[in-house]
Amino acid sequence: MEIKPTSLPDVLLVAPQIIRDPRGYFAETFRMDALTALGMSCMFLQENQSMSAQGVLRGLHFQSPPHAQAKLVRVIRGSVLDVAVDIRKESPTYLKHVKVVLNAQDLQQLYIPEGFAHGFLTLEPDTVFAYKCSTYYHRESEGGLAWDDPQLGIDWGIETPTVSEKDSHQPSVKDFKSPF
Repeated sequence: MEIKPTSLPDVLLVAPQIIRDPRGYFAETFRMDALTALGMSCMFLQENQSMSAQGVLRGLHFQSPPHAQAKLVRVIRGSVLDVAVDIRKESPTYLKHVKVVLNAQDLQQLYIPEGFAHGFLTLEPDTVFAYKCSTYYHRESEGGLAWDDPQLGIDWGIETPTVSEKDSHQPSVKDFKSPF
């Protein structure tokens, strides 16, 4: 596995080695010992998976302390525009974001530590997205930010994505009090 930095110092791109031959490919997509050796210190306790039509936007989500989650996300089928927003008040990159296209061909993953809101836009039909979480889901700790807040300046490349009722009513930055 290779770890690549992104424009936000704590958000990392994880690239597994892919062995291809005429039959297809093989890749180790997760090894805790390899990730620990590369500087990641969290353990993952829960894994989630979603399937979405093209143009679905899920996010921007996070869980508040003491149930804050780090995530390791990847695409199993299709592709996504994946976004992480720094919501740590004392961070020099507070409210800055990073965007990465993840797809099923190169198997890259994005590591998103605690203190970041996360969201993704599906770029292909029937995209399957998986994410490992460092803590269990805790409904009372979930929070979010408006995906289309102009103060965040995220160019999703789409004007009217399909969003859930919950995601269409997330707070704007001006009304947001970060728990981090």
